Amino acid sequence: MKEYHYLTFSLNNCLYGVSTVYVEEIFFLPELTPIPEADPDIVGVINLRGEILPVMDLNLSFNYQSPGYRLTDSVVVLKSEKVRVGIIVNEVYEVRHISPSEISTELYHGRDWAGVEEKKFIAGIARSGEDILILSNPESLLQYVETQKLASVEDSLDKEIQDNNHHESELLLAQKPVFCPNATGSERKVFRKRADQLRQSEHSQDVKNLIPLAVIVLHGELFGIDLKMVREFTPIRKVTPIPCCPAHIIGNMNLRGEILTLVDIRGVLNLPLMERIDGSQAMVVKLEDIVAGITMEEVCDVIFLNPQEITAVPTGINSGKYEYIQGAAPYQEKIMSILNLPQIFLNGGLVINH
Repeated sequence: MKEYHYLTFSLNNCLYGVSTVYVEEIFFLPELTPIPEADPDIVGVINLRGEILPVMDLNLSFNYQSPGYRLTDSVVVLKSEKVRVGIIVNEVYEVRHISPSEISTELYHGRDWAGVEEKKFIAGIARSGEDILILSNPESLLQYVETQKLASVEDSLDKEIQDNNHHESELLLAQKPVFCPNATGSERKVFRKRADQLRQSEHSQDVKNLIPLAVIVLHGELFGIDLKMVREFTPIRKVTPIPCCPAHIIGNMNLRGEILTLVDIRGVLNLPLMERIDGSQAMVVKLEDIVAGITMEEVCDVIFLNPQEITAVPTGINSGKYEYIQGAAPYQEKIMSILNLPQIFLNGGLVINH
């Protein structure tokens, strides 16, 4: 039986899928320029290498309240012929193969589900292993965007870029819509830097020589983790302690039906262990057969780093945390240490074999 390929992603604690035929590229959420003339779910546009890309928040399309935007959010760009749209997602997962027999459209046929049927943004639901996926309808999304009055956006966006130089007065900011108004100053700088990078003529995915890193905070210090080992980020909730385990084993957590063991790597880095995990986050990593959640204070950013910016650890320093650090690099006027995660799990005494 023929199978179809779906890129899976999460949005507002739900799991979605979209046909890979329509997926053009993926990048981390940049600063958006709000467009008052557009429908509310068109939350803004970006200048993507000289072309205007409208960006949608499907939470608003489904009549949900948007929970706000985070640095770890991404934009999935969908394209059909000459029409493109970006949709904001919380996490991007793997591509799954789904057969037609696993897809049902009956739940949505002839029904008004939170106002979605009018726009037909939902194609159906699918069973994939133990998960239930909501399958989006990219054709309807693209047709909807095509009807929006965005023709005059490019001129106004270019004028804004030339005039403001990113130093608007408080009065000007108060007079126009602001993207992600609850973002901190440092978060806003990251969103803006991403928008600047996407505006460049070079293709945003031409990053063969760059290193993708997740920037996290452990005990107030910045650390970079190779993004290839990072599966996702998740809030920590309902942790079950494991008896007779060392202090760095925090416990188990149910992550969408998967038992995830949480570990604290601060001790390996000569940092105090985390005293409280309430309100903190976990970075889910996969190293060969090991899947674990690393506890942390926060995720600062996801970046592409030029290897030339990395300073090597001085030779002869093999004690303490330095044996688990590959190098250091500047990040927002601070220094970030780049961790050797395989070395930490292999020789850091984290893995318990009994």
